Amino acid sequence: MRRWFLLITSAALVAAQIPRAADGHPDLQGFWNNASLTPLQRPAGLGNQQFFTAEEAAAFERSRLQEVNRDRRDGSGEADAGRAYNEAWFDRGTRVSKTLRTSLVTDPPDGKIPPLTPEAQKKWDRIQAEFALHPGDGPEDRPLPDRCLMFAQVGPPMMPGNYNDNYHIVQTRDFVSIRTEMGDIVRVIPLDGRPHLPSNIRQWTGDSRGRWEGNTLVVESTNFRAGKRSRFGVAYDSMTDENLRVVERFTRKSADLMVYQATVDDPTVYTKPWTLEVAMNKVDGPIYEYACHEGNYGMSGILSGFRADEKKAAQKSR
Repeated sequence: MRRWFLLITSAALVAAQIPRAADGHPDLQGFWNNASLTPLQRPAGLGNQQFFTAEEAAAFERSRLQEVNRDRRDGSGEADAGRAYNEAWFDRGTRVSKTLRTSLVTDPPDGKIPPLTPEAQKKWDRIQAEFALHPGDGPEDRPLPDRCLMFAQVGPPMMPGNYNDNYHIVQTRDFVSIRTEMGDIVRVIPLDGRPHLPSNIRQWTGDSRGRWEGNTLVVESTNFRAGKRSRFGVAYDSMTDENLRVVERFTRKSADLMVYQATVDDPTVYTKPWTLEVAMNKVDGPIYEYACHEGNYGMSGILSGFRADEKKAAQKSR
């Protein structure tokens, strides 16, 4: 009895320390960062281990930082050249998640994204084959991040990237807005109970509707845009379609920690739903504009490179 009393008292004290908005709900406002060395899927060597010990986490961090170091040169030629986008440009964090999970994927328990359905696998293989044959006929052939249209950090689900993992949340009684540093994209989420948009209206970030469940903000998103490649290239090296539904949960745990969970449910793509969890840490602002379209010299470089290759191939054939 005493143990349960202490647990309940401890939970009540934590809840009392969570900043509150004027309407009594937890205040999620401010600047947050979700950079993490925690891998999306659990490394094979960890089996069914869901959490690191503190010592294991420190060892994994040291190993992972060495593995991803873009300034590393080991004399392997092509691999060294591939790491030429120097480490100075990366800001992926130096620690695993504060939750000490061994993977961002928490369900299924094995920490792996479920397999694609047979039909989705065939579609994915077609997408990859087409991309291999036509990687740069025009900008429409490139993945959405190359086109400055969508990024893994934007979501949903909102996933850590190699840099620009900052968010600015503004909250009122009727709306929550989430501005993502990567791409400078803003999601405006109504909390007033309005229905989703008609099914014929589709958006890259879907149509989001929020509600409070106790101290957790729950956001359900549907109406994702579907196309030839849907959200190809945005995240987790896979795809989604028009049946995608994402349920996000934002739970502020303390003054400087918020736990973000997202469940991806797309029955025509994945054999079962899957869930990820990311720790979001309070940081100082502001967030500066990421003007992707204004500085997207990468796209012109990519397309120019393919045109040069085509010119060389044409000259060689003659």
